[in-house]
Amino acid sequence: MTELRQNLITRDWVIIATERAKRPDEFSKSEMSLTPIPHYRSNCPFCAGNEPLTGGQEMLRLSHDLEWRVRVVNNKYPALSPEGERVRETDGIFRALSGFGFHEVVIEHPRHDLTMALMEIEDLANIIRVYRQRYADIRLDSRVETIIIFKNHGRGAGTSLEHPHSQIAAIPIVPYQWRDRAREAIRYYDDTGECIFCRTLAEELQAQERIIFTSEHFVAFIPYAALSPFHTWIFPRRHTSSFDEITEVEILDLAKTLKTVLAKLYYGLNNPDYNYTIRSIPTAEQRTDYSHWYIALIPRVSLSAGFELGSGMYINTALPEESAAFLRSIEIPSHSIINKN
Repeated sequence: MTELRQNLITRDWVIIATERAKRPDEFSKSEMSLTPIPHYRSNCPFCAGNEPLTGGQEMLRLSHDLEWRVRVVNNKYPALSPEGERVRETDGIFRALSGFGFHEVVIEHPRHDLTMALMEIEDLANIIRVYRQRYADIRLDSRVETIIIFKNHGRGAGTSLEHPHSQIAAIPIVPYQWRDRAREAIRYYDDTGECIFCRTLAEELQAQERIIFTSEHFVAFIPYAALSPFHTWIFPRRHTSSFDEITEVEILDLAKTLKTVLAKLYYGLNNPDYNYTIRSIPTAEQRTDYSHWYIALIPRVSLSAGFELGSGMYINTALPEESAAFLRSIEIPSHSIINKN
């Protein structure tokens, strides 16, 4: 029977449409693209050797053996500009803020044909190290209030460039969604003396039904009230509010966890389009008792339609428990790492 479930962290109500539910393997792409992707494209601004094509200023470079592994550059077509001051304007009920902010591109690997699911764990660790460094650097700017690290993989997730990359955006406000969730987290902490994120993690580990993968420092699971099929959260076991507090040991562990989850999606659902974002506390705060940073990963295997737009609720046609069991069952081939030579 169809049921409504509520996620206590987001406060969202979700319809788990069991009458319309699909088997987990039915969300797989009909087939994986057989068109080979070259190691290098002469017109790709992110390929090694084409560095002048990126256009924007290089903010950070992580190198090894005289070759770069990860680069961070200003977005050539930024949504925000780091120039100028944060200026608020009000005209009656109309409010505006100057378009200050940072918009950077993280070029994840020199090779054009790699995807994170097929990279080595050290490659992912390098990406996470760069995320941490830029997060720590950007938060020093007092005009910034929120830093969003995100990745769009595949056209269905909004990417326009094939080369593996992700983005960092820093904005001069705290989005209402975060404020709303923070209020609920504070209320829960005041009522119970517990962090709602830590409590959720403990409950999921006890239930085990929606766990995808566990490591020493991280747990990947599908929430009880997942908004969409295979919607996945990766939580650090250690209570920490700000992403830039991640340690080197945790970076290596997160790299292993993230690669495992992405590889299971790659082989289980034929390399689906997806988005992920790192959800962290606003820059004005560092440590809190009520907040917990985490990664939200959303495979784009279903579409929102009129009901979602009209109600603000979601209909999930996949049972979270079945989706998690399906991903747990996916064996990652030993040859899952593309030869770099």
